[in-house]
Amino acid sequence: MRNTSFAGMHCSLAQSLEVMGDWWSPLVLRDLYLGLDRFDQLVTDLGISRNLLTDRLNTLMAAGLVARTPYQESPVRYAYSLTEAGRELIPVLIALTAWGDRWATPPAGQPIRFTHTTCGKVTTPTVCCSECGDPLTTETTTPSPGPGGRTAPGTALIATVMTR
Repeated sequence: MRNTSFAGMHCSLAQSLEVMGDWWSPLVLRDLYLGLDRFDQLVTDLGISRNLLTDRLNTLMAAGLVARTPYQESPVRYAYSLTEAGRELIPVLIALTAWGDRWATPPAGQPIRFTHTTCGKVTTPTVCCSECGDPLTTETTTPSPGPGGRTAPGTALIATVMTR
């Protein structure tokens, strides 16, 4: 469960984490991406309590990452799907999965592979420069203040980073 709110931090990463909620949220989004769209499917796959899943889905819907559509009237039951914002977050989760495959691989090995449908090849996701396509690393990327940059909780290090 969430211990701290980052709502007051003037930082895009902190705001993203505030929207994501807790450790369950990325797993819920992953399962929706993989095609599990019913509440009971999510409970079974994740081994999550019904109350906690309800809370996570409500939080993700309020954040605009997940939508629900009724598929049955009596009783009302819903199918869940990723919104545009939720779909745009999936490549970030895929990249995090690739990091896990490299640095925290489960004992039995890589549990999922991703195929790039454009070229048809199995891919290892990387985070790349939007301008030249080269991979971004700590050695090849330099932070600098953006138009919203200011010294505030969550961004105080920007001034420090710039004076290294």
